[in-house]
Amino acid sequence: MTRNDRANFGSKLGVILASAGSAVGLGNIWRFPFETGNHGGAAFILIYLVCVLLLGIPIMVAEFLIGRHSRANTAGAYQRLAPGTRWRWVGRMGVLAGFLILGYYSVVAGWTLEFIGEAATNSFAGKSAADFIASFNSFTGNPWRPIVWLMLFLLATHFIIVKGVEKGIEKSSKIMMPVLFILLIVLAVCSVSLPGAGAGIEFLLKPDFSKVDGNVLLGAMGQAFFSLSLGMGCLCTYASYFRDDTNLTKTAFNVAAIDTMVAILAGFIIFPAAFSVGIQPDAGPSLLFITLPNVFQQAFGNLPWLAVILSLMFYILLALAALTSTISLHEVVTAYLHEEFKFSRSKAARLVTAGCIFLGVFCSLSLGVGKDYTIFGLNLFDSFDFITAKIMLPLGGFFISIFTGWYLDKKIVWEEVSNNGSLKVPVYKTLIFILKFIAPIGIAAIFINELGLLK
Repeated sequence: MTRNDRANFGSKLGVILASAGSAVGLGNIWRFPFETGNHGGAAFILIYLVCVLLLGIPIMVAEFLIGRHSRANTAGAYQRLAPGTRWRWVGRMGVLAGFLILGYYSVVAGWTLEFIGEAATNSFAGKSAADFIASFNSFTGNPWRPIVWLMLFLLATHFIIVKGVEKGIEKSSKIMMPVLFILLIVLAVCSVSLPGAGAGIEFLLKPDFSKVDGNVLLGAMGQAFFSLSLGMGCLCTYASYFRDDTNLTKTAFNVAAIDTMVAILAGFIIFPAAFSVGIQPDAGPSLLFITLPNVFQQAFGNLPWLAVILSLMFYILLALAALTSTISLHEVVTAYLHEEFKFSRSKAARLVTAGCIFLGVFCSLSLGVGKDYTIFGLNLFDSFDFITAKIMLPLGGFFISIFTGWYLDKKIVWEEVSNNGSLKVPVYKTLIFILKFIAPIGIAAIFINELGLLK
């Protein structure tokens, strides 16, 4: 497949919203709040923002330029830019990370379908906080219901991948991303107005740096990589569909800004509501599926029809945001199998879907009947989350920064970042400096600290 054979996104807005759609999803609205809750609130958010600025955006630009210049899947990109070298394993690690993330991510994505049904049938009405917790635990512990939903979610993803994703991703992103953003603002306003919400706002805005340790640093970095879809091949693969006139640096800043705003808004929905109804902020992934029904019921209890409509719309949009992310993850692995092993697109997609259903089933069961089976104290679901978000994605970012900052011909880097000299890039030298020194040293230091070698 030549450079001109690959499909392109149709507009600059489409590039930004499709890339943001890949980044914005459950990582922002599900994972960011529970990581923030687990790591002390405001201090974690500040460190997270620093990670986005100093690590996330430069590495995103690097992924963009690698993908667009090579016009190949994430593994093929390194083979084209560094033929005959071991750099190809960086791309392959990204493919593997995308595959593993899709396996357990689909479990949570499937939960959104369950909650669409709950909202549509007004099952939230009249429940106390304890009822929501019991109901959620009963659902996730069920041996078959979550599996049915994750299979349906993966089959929906499969259908879109087989039919072709460029037009579907771009068109849906232009509609769904703005609407999701508006609903997040509305829900955040409702949440902060609840009785007792002040403690949750303080938790988000008043940093306690006494709680900052290596786990917080690693968690913030892992969340930045997970939330921005770095190191998993999504952005590199999507960039191979970018037009030649796409401003890579501006696109990276726009995507990071949209992604971060959604994550912080999610925090303003979750934590004021959590403190209001007496749920601990470190309750874990279930925060989204326990506190939000409380938000709807307490904020709109006098208007039950409005509670039903807003809760239904939110979970539909949450499912669509998750779908945009599963499409991008699926596309990473499908493009790899299609281009590197010469499978038909249909066969490649079938293999990916079947493999992810297999992984997803075991991840789902590990939250219920299989919870006693652990790896180093973690169930399978949590193990995949730890291995990918806190090891594979940061390692991928480390090698991407080394590859772009030290190995790749700077003529290629400049041509891609400046669109062959047509753009002024005042941050170019800063970008290269970060990719050469700040990003790899920062990532390495955090890993060394986790090993207990850095005092």
